Amino acid sequence: MRSVGLKVLKNRLSEYVRLVARGETVLVTDRNRVVAELVPPQVRRGSDVADANWAELVRKGLVRPATITGKGPPPRMSGPTMTLEEILKDLEEARADRDIP
Repeated sequence: MRSVGLKVLKNRLSEYVRLVARGETVLVTDRNRVVAELVPPQVRRGSDVADANWAELVRKGLVRPATITGKGPPPRMSGPTMTLEEILKDLEEARADRDIP
């Protein structure tokens, strides 16, 4: 485990990122006080940023992964469920409850 001051880290960031990518942990210090820790990515995460972001949302419970597995797009609906006239009538009825003209 290494430690590095903020100023040195700023000037040699690429070098420290390479160390972390190889598996080393780097402690970032500010006035001899540890303020951050650079660690290698967790094994369960993919190398793609989108995969990592998705995994983080799942971990926090903000999204749930799909439970249906399959290939290809979801099945298409056979046809419209309402006609345009039915939609407009439904919208008009919903708006009638308001006091807005």
